[in-house]
Amino acid sequence: MDINDLTGEVIRAAIEVHKNLGPGLLESTYEQCLCRELELRRLPFERQIGIPIEYKGVKLDCGYRIDVLVAKEVILEIKSCECLLPIHEAQLLTYLKLTGIKVWVY
Repeated sequence: MDINDLTGEVIRAAIEVHKNLGPGLLESTYEQCLCRELELRRLPFERQIGIPIEYKGVKLDCGYRIDVLVAKEVILEIKSCECLLPIHEAQLLTYLKLTGIKVWVY
C-alpha cells in the first residue's frame, strides 16, 4: 500500500473512532478503539513498542514507547488534550529520529 493510501486509511480510522466516542476519554481508550478500527480495516500494526535510547554504546530502556506503529511506517502518538503543543510535535520527531523511520513531509 502506498504511503498516501496508508495514511489516508489511518486518518479515516481515527475519524471513525472520534465520531463514535467523542472527546474527553483517556488516551488508552482511544488507543484500544483505534487499534480495533485498524483490525477491521486489515491494517497491520503493533502497540506500545519500546524505544531504547543508545547512550555511550549501551541501549537503555528509559520508558519511551510508540503508542501504535502501522505497517512499520506510520507512528501514531495518541493524545487526548484540548490542543497540541510544540512539545507534542517534538516528541514525535524524536521518536522518528530514534527509530530511524523515514519522515514524510506533506
